[in-house]
Amino acid sequence: MSINVGDPEMRPVLVPAGNKERLLRTKKPASKPLGKAGKTADIVSGEGEKLPPVASSPRVRNPLDASCSSDASSESLHSRASTGRITRSRSLVRSRSSGVKMLTTDSDSSSSTDVLQVKKRCAWVTSNSDPCYAAFHDEEWGVPVHDDKKLFELLVLAGALAEHTWPTILGKRHLFREVFVDFDPVAVSNLNERKITAPGSTASSLLSEQKLRAVIENACQISKIKEEFGSFDKYIWSFVNHKPIISRFRYPRQVPAKTPKADVISKDLVRRGFRSVGPTVIYSFMQVAGITNDHLFNCFRFDECIPAISTHEHGDVDNSKAKAKEKNIEDLDIGLASAMDELGIASN
Repeated sequence: MSINVGDPEMRPVLVPAGNKERLLRTKKPASKPLGKAGKTADIVSGEGEKLPPVASSPRVRNPLDASCSSDASSESLHSRASTGRITRSRSLVRSRSSGVKMLTTDSDSSSSTDVLQVKKRCAWVTSNSDPCYAAFHDEEWGVPVHDDKKLFELLVLAGALAEHTWPTILGKRHLFREVFVDFDPVAVSNLNERKITAPGSTASSLLSEQKLRAVIENACQISKIKEEFGSFDKYIWSFVNHKPIISRFRYPRQVPAKTPKADVISKDLVRRGFRSVGPTVIYSFMQVAGITNDHLFNCFRFDECIPAISTHEHGDVDNSKAKAKEKNIEDLDIGLASAMDELGIASN
């Protein structure tokens, strides 16, 4: 069996020939042996001209002009890709990363500004709270109310807390207003209890039968109070001398479920024929109607409710001062008149 000379296994391993191969083909016969290994051999072209000597060490490079240097740098950029030492790519990545970092910094600064602008609320209102509940806290809860219909509505909603939570009640608030005729005490007192409490009715989906009957009965009692006091507002605010109670609580655990004042109001309402008006329900009603300001001290609504309270208080103080001043003037006039009379009698 003959051996195939072209067998790949018998071929020598190829190495980069470069100028060495050209050197072997174009070099003239040398009469003298080569010098030291460190010296470079002269390369002769086909026309007999000598070419520049080739550097023996790859570390020595020929000088390049500006265009060649840019090309060489680009080539070296790709040739060193496997080593991971890519200076230009690193600078590019670094510039890109810095740009991303700047964008992130800008977004972070804007988000941090938004965080700083977020108002501090009571601890029971969180970022996960229902939006309608948060709006209720920010706009209604704790604001002093003096409208009879609104007071009746808040009394009914406070009583509904025994069966539902505030978010659930607020989500069905439009149904409450529809069923109870916008909380007009006179209209509610004339509602038919059988229709209201009938199974499958809209009202029965809101409250239990006991609560529905209590709402109708309380509407009747409010009408009686209006005849006696002129308005339900005057009656209910008389328990706090027409001035809201400022609690100044710092922590949620300090907020009570009921107070002695709520107990007093509850007993008087029960005595007048109201139903489902225990001390806990009444205190919830006092909180939402602004009869007591139970916003936490660090809540932004606490400070916003104070001016309205202070204005009301200052108005009462100014009125009392004006009345006292008028009384003093009247007393002074009477005193002067009596003194003049005495002088007239003495002169006679």
